[in-house]
Amino acid sequence: MTTPANPIDIDLPEHGAPALTPKQRMAIPRQSMPEQAPEVRATNFDEVNFGLTPLAARLEALRCLNCKNQPCRDGCPVMVRIPQFMTKVAEGDFAAAIRIIKGDNALPAVTGRVCPQEVQCEKLCTLGKKGESVAIGRVERFLADWERTQGSSAIIEAPQKTHKKVAIVGAGPAGLTAAADLVRMGHEVDIYEALHRPGGVLVYGIPEFRLPKAIVDAEVKALEKAGVRIHTSVVIGQTIGVDELLETHDALFVATGAGLPTFMNLPGENLNGVYSANEYLTRVNLMRAYQFPFADTPIAKSKRVAVVGGGNVAMDAARTAKRLGAEHVYLVYRRARAEMPARVEEIHHAEEEGIEFMLLHNPIAYEGDESGRVRQAKLEAMALGEPDASGRRRPMPTGEIVELPVDTVVVAIGNGPNPLVPRTTPGIKTKRRGNILAEEGTGKTTMKGVWAGGDIVLGAATVILAMGAGRAAARSIDDYLTTGVWTEPVIAES
Repeated sequence: MTTPANPIDIDLPEHGAPALTPKQRMAIPRQSMPEQAPEVRATNFDEVNFGLTPLAARLEALRCLNCKNQPCRDGCPVMVRIPQFMTKVAEGDFAAAIRIIKGDNALPAVTGRVCPQEVQCEKLCTLGKKGESVAIGRVERFLADWERTQGSSAIIEAPQKTHKKVAIVGAGPAGLTAAADLVRMGHEVDIYEALHRPGGVLVYGIPEFRLPKAIVDAEVKALEKAGVRIHTSVVIGQTIGVDELLETHDALFVATGAGLPTFMNLPGENLNGVYSANEYLTRVNLMRAYQFPFADTPIAKSKRVAVVGGGNVAMDAARTAKRLGAEHVYLVYRRARAEMPARVEEIHHAEEEGIEFMLLHNPIAYEGDESGRVRQAKLEAMALGEPDASGRRRPMPTGEIVELPVDTVVVAIGNGPNPLVPRTTPGIKTKRRGNILAEEGTGKTTMKGVWAGGDIVLGAATVILAMGAGRAAARSIDDYLTTGVWTEPVIAES
């Protein structure tokens, strides 16, 4: 096959990829991903993005330069072999490509949707130095969806069984990832989940329109097919203690996340209609309040909603409120747009859907009516000063007060670590704010045979960072189970 001068016009063969020069690869534009129109999607909970077509996925993969030093992989917390799977996609061998991904990433359909690739793997892409980086996340998502629609999945197989048993507390991203690696290493794995459904933040925190729950269920079923046993509605630290689990298991990994809501301790925060983002999103996502009365859990009908915060959770809550029928949804954030920690795509989608950004404003009090329901948020205008420890410019109060009529407030300013396991297990030491102390790179805690990782150690972070912690812990657990040697961890307590 001859290579056309304009690689955009390439007629790709069914199998194999045309030989292109780097210049020709760089001439291929980044492939766009179709999505619902803003005015349509703001009224439903269907997934916003439709995903790439097979042709678009192959063209996008052809853009990869297959760099020898693979900088993109350095930016991936779970070290996915990106150039290798891109090569297979370009050739049209999707089955081989997904097998490569799943060797490193047990949840590609999830990470392809919610991972912040733009500040990780794609940020380090060589193409990004002179133009747009390869859309790694979009291709990853395509492959995971392709595999699922084929009705089969790459089976996780172990070379041989070790007959060692590992207990994992928490069926969120860190726990599920550790389970996949440990089963692949030949160990028996039991996951204990407090909620009635596995997935952690993937099912209670991230909305359906960003991550359909059927996607999470499919990933979980693949793990169960590989032999992972998942026990739901089991609250470790209450119904069963860590010491009891260690009597029946050879090692234990704590991955209980950061689900403790954070408030600002403002006057009026106890009024009806003031939610934590956790409660608000859990009602809608896990308990399916958006389907009420066909689901059992109701949620208040709101007309004017204020969401406090500037991260992905705040964007999720604001976009959810809009879909539930609110006429006005205000995103109240104390800094400017440039300082927002949310993904660029989420900010863009929120603006398209009509979310009203009240930047450089901070709530100082809430006021209610005679029935005790919130009716007004008092906001103070802010100005940006010098950068603080985070590197972002510090918001400074100006004294100017704005009164904003609202009937619902959602506080989305972060979460604290789940306190139950540390509080009931004296051998596990924590930091001042309750995060478990664990050795960097291994996840070992101060208690022999116990590891921890994800948000319970890091604080509220990203799904992919939690998954990276799960992989690191799995390697360390395997080493311990293989050698029987426990070396005391080196832990920085700051």
